[in-house]
Amino acid sequence: MDAELLHSPVVGLAEEEEVDMTDWNLPLAFMKKRHTEKIEGSKALAQSWRMKDRMKTVSVALVLCLNVGVDPPDVVKTSPCARLECWIDPLSMSPQKALETIGANLQKQYENWQPRARYKQSLDPTVDEVKKLCTSLRRNAKEERVLFHYNGHGVPRPTVNGEIWVFNKNYTQYIPLSIYDLQTWMGSPSIFVYDCSNAGIIVKSFKQFALQREQELEVAAINPNHPLAQMPLPPSMKNCIQLAACEASELLPMNPDLPADLFTSCLTTPIKIALRWFCMQKSAKLVPGVTLDLIEKIPGRLNDRRTPLGELNWIFTAITDTIAWNVLPRDLFQKLFRQDLLVASLFRNFLLAERIMRSYNCTPVSSPRLPPTYMHAMWQAWDLAVDICLSQLPTIIEEGTAFRHSPFFAEQLTAFQVWLTMGVENRNPPEQLPIVLQVLLSQVHRLRALDLLGRFLDLGPWAVSLALSVGIFPYVLKLLQSSARELRPLLVFIWAKILAVDSSCQADLVKDNGHKYFLSVLADPYMPAEHRTMAVFILAVIVNNYNTGQEACLQGNLIAICLEQLNDPHPLLRQWVAICLGRIWQNFDSARWCGVRDSAHEKLYSLLSDPIPEVRCAAVFALGTFVGNSAERTDHSTTIDHNVAMMLAQLINDGSPIVRKELVVALSHLVVQYESNFCTVALQFMEEEKNYAVPSPANSTETGNVTPGRDSPAIPRLRSVNSYTNLRAATTSRTLNKSLQNLNLNEEGGPAAFSPGNLSTSSSASSTLGSPDNDEYLLSFETIDKMRRVSSYSSLNSLIGVSFNSVYTQIWRVLLHLAADPFPDVSDLAMKVLNSIAYKATMNARTQRILDSGSLTQSAPASPTSKGTLIHQAGASHRSKRSSSPSSGSPPMPGASSSSLTNEVPKPPAREAPPNRPPYTPTLGGQAPHSQQFPRTRKMFDKGPDQTAEDGDETAAHRSFISVSLQTGLCDWSAKYFAQPVMKIPEEHDLESQVRKEREWRFLRNARVRRQSQRITQRGVTRLDDQIFINRNPGVPSVVKFHPFNPCIAVADKDSICFWDWEKGERLDYFYNGNPRYTRITSMEYLNGHDCSLLLTATDDGALRIWKNFADQRNPEMVTAWQGLSDMLPTTRGAGMVVDWEQETGLLMTSGDVRVIRIWDTEREMKVQDIPTGADSCVTSLSCDPQRSLVAAGLGDGSVRVYDRRMGPNECRVMTYREHGAWVVKAHLQKEPEGHIISVSVNGDVRFFDPRTPESINVLQTVKGLTALDIHPQANLFACGSMNQFIAVYNSNGDVISNIKYYDGFMGQRIGAISCLAFHPYWPHLAVGSNDYYMSIYSAEKRLR
Repeated sequence: MDAELLHSPVVGLAEEEEVDMTDWNLPLAFMKKRHTEKIEGSKALAQSWRMKDRMKTVSVALVLCLNVGVDPPDVVKTSPCARLECWIDPLSMSPQKALETIGANLQKQYENWQPRARYKQSLDPTVDEVKKLCTSLRRNAKEERVLFHYNGHGVPRPTVNGEIWVFNKNYTQYIPLSIYDLQTWMGSPSIFVYDCSNAGIIVKSFKQFALQREQELEVAAINPNHPLAQMPLPPSMKNCIQLAACEASELLPMNPDLPADLFTSCLTTPIKIALRWFCMQKSAKLVPGVTLDLIEKIPGRLNDRRTPLGELNWIFTAITDTIAWNVLPRDLFQKLFRQDLLVASLFRNFLLAERIMRSYNCTPVSSPRLPPTYMHAMWQAWDLAVDICLSQLPTIIEEGTAFRHSPFFAEQLTAFQVWLTMGVENRNPPEQLPIVLQVLLSQVHRLRALDLLGRFLDLGPWAVSLALSVGIFPYVLKLLQSSARELRPLLVFIWAKILAVDSSCQADLVKDNGHKYFLSVLADPYMPAEHRTMAVFILAVIVNNYNTGQEACLQGNLIAICLEQLNDPHPLLRQWVAICLGRIWQNFDSARWCGVRDSAHEKLYSLLSDPIPEVRCAAVFALGTFVGNSAERTDHSTTIDHNVAMMLAQLINDGSPIVRKELVVALSHLVVQYESNFCTVALQFMEEEKNYAVPSPANSTETGNVTPGRDSPAIPRLRSVNSYTNLRAATTSRTLNKSLQNLNLNEEGGPAAFSPGNLSTSSSASSTLGSPDNDEYLLSFETIDKMRRVSSYSSLNSLIGVSFNSVYTQIWRVLLHLAADPFPDVSDLAMKVLNSIAYKATMNARTQRILDSGSLTQSAPASPTSKGTLIHQAGASHRSKRSSSPSSGSPPMPGASSSSLTNEVPKPPAREAPPNRPPYTPTLGGQAPHSQQFPRTRKMFDKGPDQTAEDGDETAAHRSFISVSLQTGLCDWSAKYFAQPVMKIPEEHDLESQVRKEREWRFLRNARVRRQSQRITQRGVTRLDDQIFINRNPGVPSVVKFHPFNPCIAVADKDSICFWDWEKGERLDYFYNGNPRYTRITSMEYLNGHDCSLLLTATDDGALRIWKNFADQRNPEMVTAWQGLSDMLPTTRGAGMVVDWEQETGLLMTSGDVRVIRIWDTEREMKVQDIPTGADSCVTSLSCDPQRSLVAAGLGDGSVRVYDRRMGPNECRVMTYREHGAWVVKAHLQKEPEGHIISVSVNGDVRFFDPRTPESINVLQTVKGLTALDIHPQANLFACGSMNQFIAVYNSNGDVISNIKYYDGFMGQRIGAISCLAFHPYWPHLAVGSNDYYMSIYSAEKRLR
């Protein structure tokens, strides 16, 4: 950079700022999600939130061994001592009455948590009573859970041998009861609560006995004579839960201020004990006037959340639930806190027991063991809530003031909100999630809670799974019964998020009539479009492959509601309305007829020309499932199917591959429906193809390939390569790329003609669907290609059977066309459909031929009994029929498609068929290897005399093979939108993101290139012959294109593209463009050159392909491809296809050997305009100016024509110049407001036109016999290359500034005939490709650069 410019910040900055904005404002083409992502759904997360085994505790045994008034011998009690049992002082009444009252009270305490269970008390029992009680409860409970509550305050402590104590009949002795026996009687699943000293011993013994049982069972399983072998299997003890008051070595606390059964109190009356305990702490002195007596008087009911007591209970539930969710492993949390209401309550209360009892040096024990929770921070929130509640008590009770509700829930929601707003991607989940769940119960906070919940679910599928595992599902399901309008947007959003991650919820929604909620939202015109979109997405999930859902929504009038919104301005809504329609009538005939009555198919037609490709795609999907119903056909429905088919056929040249892929699938539904008709058509086409001989070439240089000479009639060149797909596979793998680069692709009969047959017979990239041993396709690519072209030349209507223009013939043609689609996914799908029918047609025809002695009638396929012999005869008769044709015994003629159906498909000798193989199974994968390498010994269907073929089964399997395997994944891919964050700023708008920083860097580089190159060109370029790069290209260069800002140049030969770094002089990449053998690349453009570059290649069959990831060490990938121009006949003489690209508008002009200039809008991926050229010759050059909407075209007849694309097709040609006498090599329209047209013909005359005047304003004469020419857009230079092996560079006055005849270097050999040349858009660099494979770049003198 120049020093003076650097040091004047004002100038430098002003320019840079200005330039910078130009790049930021340029739109990007082909960078939408549909181009950058694979079109497939997201991987389904394994959903563990559903309780596979919800359980109930149905029976409860309350075993109390109190023996009131007699203390057990092994416990020395303090005086005074804790006495209360179930809040009753046993000494305050007679012992028997005390025992019964305590029993009754305990039952009431449990009933608060589980009112429906059967309760049985067993007061001071004997062993037999316990046994009878347990066995009867288990018998009644069957598989459900039983609870065993044991209070052992009046008996000795449990023993180390695993026994607890009960009494004998007359209460003179304590009798031990083995836990082993208890296990046997109680069975499983059970829950045990032990409230006694040293209770931990019981838990240990229980585990040991359970282990002992398992071992005994294992022994019994091996040894049939074992006594246990004949017994019924006792249940496993794994499902048993135990809660014990203290560790094995601890005594229960005896503090007189506490109840004696402190553990039971914590488990069954948690609020009461928690408040008492709170009052006993020193901190309670801070709350004046609160005494233990006052606590007894707290107003309210536990289950009424509006009262003080109810609110405390609610807060307690929320806090204990939250602690458990945050501390426990997920599966344990599910098992203990979500599976069974009573177990969940007991465990929540167990957390309180741990906190309270630990303060008295007692450690409650549970099995399964829980991590310690007594120090969790949420307990402080509980203390605060209690504090706030108690401080109001004196005034409420004495003066009757109103109760102020706790701010607890509002504060927790705020904490959750802070987590949401301040969060980073990877962090622990928010601990308030279970509280948000509790808040949904309260109307006061419900709106806010739903809003926050929605924002949380928006973080992605992991958040949805988390929320479901907390247990959100029943709550949001219940809320669908609410009629509050303000909840609608929130609930719709939340449900869309849930269903995008777990679609199995469709059943729950229909069962609870939830679908009606979303139908009403969708039908509500006042709802914003985005909420209706979510509603229709939810309904689309409800009806997806779920018959009950389809019926429910059909009853709910879904079809009519959807049809009303088909033309909504919101594209995502249109897309999902179409998908929803497509799904409701998928395999559901009554919905289809409902659609017919509402003429749904006709209303969907308007979406086939929608500006958004995804919407067109959804419409094709909907029409596809509309014709794809397998119910009985009537004439009416057949007519409708034909109408739909013909409407769909119009999309054959849609610019978007996702639309064409969906089109193939939609047509495949039709093919399955009308199989026999299509078989007939297929046979005719195959016969026709067989009879159509390709003229033998005048000078064939490669086997099986026609290379017309320069003047011989232009015959479309057939590829001797069998598989397009194979090569496509070749290009996907980097190793093959490299092996391609080392091949010498020499046209003049060099070492290897470039053919995938020589490269690879490996299975193709798409063969994953095929069988492992990869059978050949019945119809190879070139058979289909030939059929496609034959059908357009010959008159098919001479054939018998189906009339020429029947729908079936037309659809078959459409499929043939799609099988030659430039986008691999589309052609692979179409090949599958065609081969499926061809296979059936030939199978049917063979059986038929024997039965009907060769007459081809259209009837059902026969199902003969002795199939094997028939097939064998079929092979034989086939042989005899064909023996007259020249190619049956001799090798195929060059040019004949060597694996056409009519010749027998060769088998690679290496792989013999296993003996029991069915006759011929088409597979979806690779194709026949290069046929001419193999001897043709075996016939196609002849697998030897001894084999039988299960023809019928195969056909059945085959039918399913075409319908099931054909899916595009579009709907699942579209659904991913709802699973991904919607509210997050996209990465490219986030100023700190990597993507944004890289873009800034690129734009600064662009500004620098523009500035520096401008400085050079302004000084004037006086010479241009300094060779800065030379290298031998792998193929003869036919088109070269500089990248505008990178030091990278793309060089195309006939069907491959090579990338060179011209600064370092090294090759960056070389890959195959995928065009058929007889076509060539005739032009290239960089799209988005200022940012993430894509390369567009145009071939002379009218196909356009767009590539990404080239020249940067990654595998080049095709972004998209489409037929830019149809009906182009590839010829050697024509101009091929010429294009010009407008980055500012995203428009692509295409023309060539056709009579129109076709304009494509890449944003919409559709054709927007056809401008008739008004000439009888081809267009050789295109140049456009977006500012003036002008297009200048040079033509083969020497005319230069100017079009204004804003005008109608008849008046858009605004100027025609006929001053050139011969083929125009280039016409260039300068981009300035007053820009001129510069055009040059083969004769070397350069003419300057002003679009406003009818004659040229200047003429220069250069060399005759031009083969290539380019004009530098900035420096006003033009370079001419000629057959006479030299390059002349002129300035705008017509003075020669450089003549280049020799390469630099030691030998200085003469340069070859110039095949192509191109200037860099900014730098004074000229790239030259010549017929001797060399590629060189010349530049201005070094001192200038």
